[in-house]
Amino acid sequence: MQVLGLDIGGSGIKGNVIETSTGSMLQERYRLPTPQPVLPNAVVETVAAVVRHFNWQGPVGCGFPAVIHDGVILTAANIAPEWIGQNGQDLLAQATGCQVLLLNDADAAGLAEMRFGAGKGRQGLVLVITLGTGIGTALFCNGQLVPNTELGHIELRGKEAEKRASDGIRKAKKLSWLKWAERLDEYLLTMERLFWPNLIILGGGVSKSYKNFIPFLTCKTEIVPAQLRNEAGIIGSALAFADQLTNVT
Repeated sequence: MQVLGLDIGGSGIKGNVIETSTGSMLQERYRLPTPQPVLPNAVVETVAAVVRHFNWQGPVGCGFPAVIHDGVILTAANIAPEWIGQNGQDLLAQATGCQVLLLNDADAAGLAEMRFGAGKGRQGLVLVITLGTGIGTALFCNGQLVPNTELGHIELRGKEAEKRASDGIRKAKKLSWLKWAERLDEYLLTMERLFWPNLIILGGGVSKSYKNFIPFLTCKTEIVPAQLRNEAGIIGSALAFADQLTNVT
């Protein structure tokens, strides 16, 4: 099955056509800057432009940085608060003329890593962490997703973890790899103490530089870089649409 996968991030809205049986990207990835501020109308127009780029009229899976229940957006940590209460799934369907599935962006990335990446074949408790503008998390138990975990918002030193340990903070504060790794390590040790995962997968664009920071981490849990890296959200959102059809039938 072919699905157009979209990933709405803090800096870019990316898409590609995915063959869901293999996770393969069938065209050149296309990216447009995320409108600032991240308001509904502007984002919806940008998503529609990405869909038009592919001249696409088929199914669309879309990862979005929020807690989502049945298409309705419930949180707005790194997007405009005007999104809260909106049925983002319906808005995107109306703007694109396509059938759309909207899901949490970290959940989408996690689905891809578990199916085709670093988590393939792994059982037990697996925590996928996306390090970007914020910190996203996807939790899997024996391959089954526990949706909408927002573990990047736990408190560390009196503030949200993503305000201390995200890749966005590393860039904003111009932290060295060692200094940032110390912050990330504190967050990961907290995750280890609370969940005792069998595996932690670190994703997001920064995962391509994993050799610069993973050696400084002290968790006992096995920690590996994501294999699909910044493409995971695109692939996973397409997989989620295909999985939904499978579950319905």
